[in-house]
Amino acid sequence: MPKMKTNKSVAKRFRITGTGKLKRNQSNKRHLLSGRTSKRKRQLRRGVILPQSITDKYLRALGVK
Repeated sequence: MPKMKTNKSVAKRFRITGTGKLKRNQSNKRHLLSGRTSKRKRQLRRGVILPQSITDKYLRALGVK
Protein backbone atom coordinates (compact mmCIF):
# COMPACT_ATOMS: atom_id res chain seq x y z
CA MET A 1 0.00 0.00 0.00
CA PRO A 2 1.42 3.44 -0.89
CA LYS A 3 2.31 6.05 1.67
CA MET A 4 -0.16 8.77 2.59
CA LYS A 5 0.61 12.12 1.01
CA THR A 6 0.77 15.14 3.31
CA ASN A 7 -1.71 17.85 2.45
CA LYS A 8 0.70 20.76 1.98
CA SER A 9 -1.90 23.50 2.46
CA VAL A 10 -2.73 22.05 5.89
CA ALA A 11 0.96 21.61 6.74
CA LYS A 12 1.59 25.33 6.12
CA ARG A 13 -1.31 26.45 8.31
CA PHE A 14 -1.08 24.21 11.37
CA ARG A 15 1.62 23.11 13.81
CA ILE A 16 1.49 20.13 16.12
CA THR A 17 2.14 20.94 19.76
CA GLY A 18 4.08 18.72 22.11
CA THR A 19 0.86 17.25 23.49
CA GLY A 20 -0.47 16.43 20.01
CA LYS A 21 -2.91 19.30 19.63
CA LEU A 22 -3.03 21.54 16.56
CA LYS A 23 -2.20 25.22 16.72
CA ARG A 24 -2.93 27.86 14.09
CA ASN A 25 -2.46 31.59 13.63
CA GLN A 26 -5.40 33.92 13.79
CA SER A 27 -6.78 35.72 10.77
CA ASN A 28 -7.37 39.48 10.24
CA LYS A 29 -3.70 40.52 10.43
CA ARG A 30 -2.97 41.09 6.72
CA HIS A 31 -4.38 44.48 5.72
CA LEU A 32 -6.66 47.29 6.91
CA LEU A 33 -4.78 47.27 10.21
CA SER A 34 -5.08 51.01 10.79
CA GLY A 35 -8.76 50.53 11.61
CA ARG A 36 -8.03 48.07 14.39
CA THR A 37 -6.95 49.02 17.89
CA SER A 38 -3.46 48.22 19.16
CA LYS A 39 -5.00 45.89 21.73
CA ARG A 40 -6.82 43.91 19.03
CA LYS A 41 -3.72 43.61 16.84
CA ARG A 42 -1.65 42.47 19.83
CA GLN A 43 -4.22 39.81 20.73
CA LEU A 44 -4.26 38.52 17.15
CA ARG A 45 -0.55 37.62 17.40
CA ARG A 46 -1.34 34.70 19.68
CA GLY A 47 -2.04 31.30 18.25
CA VAL A 48 -5.23 29.34 18.75
CA ILE A 49 -5.61 25.66 19.61
CA LEU A 50 -8.04 23.84 17.33
CA PRO A 51 -11.05 22.15 18.92
CA GLN A 52 -10.68 18.42 19.48
CA SER A 53 -13.74 17.73 17.30
CA ILE A 54 -11.87 18.66 14.09
CA THR A 55 -8.30 17.90 15.15
CA ASP A 56 -8.46 14.27 13.97
CA LYS A 57 -9.53 15.36 10.48
CA TYR A 58 -6.51 17.65 10.09
CA LEU A 59 -4.07 15.16 11.64
CA ARG A 60 -5.10 12.67 8.94
CA ALA A 61 -4.45 15.35 6.30
CA LEU A 62 -1.00 15.87 7.81
CA GLY A 63 -0.33 12.16 7.59
CA VAL A 64 0.13 11.78 11.34
CA LYS A 65 -2.83 9.47 12.06
